[in-house]
Amino acid sequence: MLKLHPEILRKDGKEQFVVLPYEEFVELKERLEDAMDLLTLRAAIREDDPSEPGMSLEEAIQRYRITEE
Repeated sequence: MLKLHPEILRKDGKEQFVVLPYEEFVELKERLEDAMDLLTLRAAIREDDPSEPGMSLEEAIQRYRITEE
């Protein structure tokens, strides 16, 4: 579980900004990116047409001209 230590900045008595320690910000950003990747993957799975044939790794490498560097 990510433990955050926010500092709330107020202006005219209203909460305006949140300041986090840099390490917490980086961890939070990475977790949000992972969550977005998962949502994208789930959407792709829902859109996948099971009647279309897949392709092997070798076919993908040839089709998309993937090379090892």
